[in-house]
Amino acid sequence: MSGRKDTYIVATSAIEPLAAQAITEAFETDDVKVSFGEDGALFSVRADASRVDVTFEARTEALGWTPELLTGTPELRAQLEQARGFYRVSFEYGVPQPSVAVFEALWTVRMLVELLDGAVTLDTTSFKIHSPQDVEEITELDFDIRDHLTIHAMELSDQKLWVHTHGLTKFASPEVEMFGIAEDDLPAAETFFHELCTDLAFGQGPQPRQVIATSVGLAFTLLPSEEGRATLYTSNDMEAFAGHTTGALTVVSGEGKHTMGEILAQYRERFEDESEEEARAMAARAERLLPAFKARFQRKGLMEALTFQVRAPFETHPDGDAGEADEEQLWVEVIQWNDSSLIGKLVDGGQTSTEWRKGSHVEVDDSQINAIGLSREGKSLDPDEVELLLQAERPA
Repeated sequence: MSGRKDTYIVATSAIEPLAAQAITEAFETDDVKVSFGEDGALFSVRADASRVDVTFEARTEALGWTPELLTGTPELRAQLEQARGFYRVSFEYGVPQPSVAVFEALWTVRMLVELLDGAVTLDTTSFKIHSPQDVEEITELDFDIRDHLTIHAMELSDQKLWVHTHGLTKFASPEVEMFGIAEDDLPAAETFFHELCTDLAFGQGPQPRQVIATSVGLAFTLLPSEEGRATLYTSNDMEAFAGHTTGALTVVSGEGKHTMGEILAQYRERFEDESEEEARAMAARAERLLPAFKARFQRKGLMEALTFQVRAPFETHPDGDAGEADEEQLWVEVIQWNDSSLIGKLVDGGQTSTEWRKGSHVEVDDSQINAIGLSREGKSLDPDEVELLLQAERPA
């Protein structure tokens, strides 16, 4: 899948395009070259084997509305609805590599946003509206597929969900889909997709019809959607595909069946609600072991393969600043520990908003810690192993 397509739209209130001199000064370096008027573009940005084109169009009136399919805070939607000038950013998917092509386009978007006042960015493949801070963090922090992907779930005539992605095409990959998903399994299906789509975005995913074994010995395969859909639907269900492109990949079991319950079982436990009793026990254990945990971190050798993690509550606003505040429990990898607080990096981003992205550096007060964890060479230690290690290495 390839082709030069408008993928990002940077929307602003200004109806005049940026001057050529401002563009050149902002973009051109020893490794990056800018040209003007190529193939009808306002300007093009070249770096190594990549080329990003930017066109501009102005509207005499604001949009006035945005489709419900778009996701973003009310504030971002309002900015897009009032925009008058639109920079369309296009590139050839997969050139020179899928993730590199997207990264280069996003850097072009970031530079544009920094030159414009009050600009917002629309990802036309995932229907996400990004703020300037979003764009900066996406280009600076650890790669998180959730910044690039939207997962939709639609109920079909069998009252089960059709779960499918939007946004994977910009990585030169077909979108993926899964059928027959129970509503309770939707979080598990989303997590499965996040892992699969991360591999696909880096060009490391499975090929169609290749049977892949999971870590617990179960298997799945990807079928072209024309084959995957043919074994499942009545004519009534076909209406659900209106507006959705063909050429997707359908996830099925290793035997080619739409029975994904077993595959998703290994993901369900991540979303089981923690009981109040379990939460209290973890908090009490963290409070009891925190002095030894902290002291062991401070004795950690430079080349030692131990990773220290803590969990703490983070306030989120899923419906924007004007909405009600929520709270998520997020794990933080400890980087530096001072007297009564630590600096760390979020292991995973928040589930309900992009306020707390994977890889973001955060500060956590010792009093907020409600769970601790250790891993060695990427393998998490169970609670008993953590306690034994801390007690065994306590200084005399």
